[in-house]
Amino acid sequence: MLNFILYSAICVFLFMSFIFMLAWIKRDNSIVDIAWGIGSILVTILTFFLDTEFVTRDVLVTALVFIWGMRLATHIAIRNKGRGEDFRYAQWRKDWGKWFFIRSFLQIYMLQGFLLLIIAYPVMLINHSKEAGIVFLDILGLIIWLEGFFFEAVGDYQLSKFKRKAENKGKIMTQGLWRYTRHPNYFGETAMWWGIFLIALSVRNGLTAIASPLLITFLLLKVSGVKMLEKKYVGNKEFEEYAKRTSPFFPWFPKKR
Repeated sequence: MLNFILYSAICVFLFMSFIFMLAWIKRDNSIVDIAWGIGSILVTILTFFLDTEFVTRDVLVTALVFIWGMRLATHIAIRNKGRGEDFRYAQWRKDWGKWFFIRSFLQIYMLQGFLLLIIAYPVMLINHSKEAGIVFLDILGLIIWLEGFFFEAVGDYQLSKFKRKAENKGKIMTQGLWRYTRHPNYFGETAMWWGIFLIALSVRNGLTAIASPLLITFLLLKVSGVKMLEKKYVGNKEFEEYAKRTSPFFPWFPKKR
C-alpha cells in the first residue's frame, strides 16, 4: 500500500506544479479548481493500473471517480470561461503581495494536492485490494454515490441555467434542488465521497478511509464551501429570507413562512 501512496504523491506533486506554472503564466489561479477533478482522476487511474489484476470493485470505483471528475472539471471550465480570476484568489493576490508566488504555490497548489491525496485515499485502498465479489456495502455505497452525483450535477445545471438569464442577475437561486438546500452541489460532493467510503469498507483496513469523507465534509461546511460562499451575502435581504426557510446543507422541506 505504501507504494500506491508514494506514486500517487509524486503524481499529484508533478501535476499540481504544472498547473501552478500554467496559472502563473495566465495570472489566474482559478484553474486549480478545474485541476481538482482531473488530479483525482489521475490518482485513480494510476493506482488502478499499478496492479494488473482487476476486480469488479476496482472497475466500479475507477469509473465513478472518472465520471465525477470529468463532469466537475468540464462544468467549472465552462463556468469560468471569460470570467477572470475567482474573487477568493484575486483577494489573496492582493493580500499576499510580494510573497504571492511562494504562498500561492504552497497554500493553494501543494495544500490542495495534499488534501486531494487524503480524500482519494479510499480509492487507493480499493485499487490496492483485490478482494473479489460485490457485497451489500458496495451496493449501498453506490446508491449513496448516485444520490450525491444527482444533487451535484443537477444542482450545478439548475444554477447555471438560472444565471444565464439576464433578468436573474443579482438574484438568489431558490428553485429546483435549491429549494431544499442552499448548497445542493456541496451536499452532493460530500455524499459521493461518503458513498466511496462505504465501498472501501468492503476491503481490508477500509475503516481507515473515513478520513476522506470527514475531511471533504469539514472543508465544504467550514472552510472553502458554505462558510466562504455565504460571506458574500452578508446583508443581502433576499438571501437572508431565503436562508431562514431553507436548510443550509442537508436537503429538507422548506420552512413555511
